[in-house]
Amino acid sequence: MAAAIPAAAHRVLDALVRDGAALGWVEPPSAAEVAALLDDVSAAARAGDAALRAAYLGDRLLGLGYWLRYARPTHRPHADLEKLAVAADAHGRGVGRALAAALVADARSAGIEVLTLDARGDNDAALRLYGSLGFTEYGRLPGFVAVGDRRYDKVFHMLDLRRPPESRDGIAPGPPTSDHTRPDPGDPRRPRSR
Repeated sequence: MAAAIPAAAHRVLDALVRDGAALGWVEPPSAAEVAALLDDVSAAARAGDAALRAAYLGDRLLGLGYWLRYARPTHRPHADLEKLAVAADAHGRGVGRALAAALVADARSAGIEVLTLDARGDNDAALRLYGSLGFTEYGRLPGFVAVGDRRYDKVFHMLDLRRPPESRDGIAPGPPTSDHTRPDPGDPRRPRSR
């Protein structure tokens, strides 16, 4: 993976976690931790067990997200959307929606049957986004996420990809129309080199 990608991802994740974003870290991750994470996800994507998407404005990384197939043999048909992160100054511009829609499309193309995710209970914007994409809540652990002395619910969502997609008005939507997301450069499905 090109060195610029992990460095840019680290800048985005570091800033978000410093501002209290619900991304699974209490303290910002190190550059080495982010690079290792992206290497692992890219390797899984090459094996067909993950998808990694990044959104750019020119050469500037605005956000990234990925899903990983479950490792347990009885859960292999399913995957978990583990991270979706958008730079704070890009919030409200449709970047998260485009990334999430692209990741759902990737999961559907990969034959994933159920895509799961969890979110911190106070992450209202993310919970609304996932609901608008057809995810449904299937469980909640009250006070499970610990950030210092504060406690938050851990909210579980799922999207059953065995059924055809439906929009809120009952009409099946077409493929995602966003053109500002692209697969990770290490992903063999990437249409062009960088």
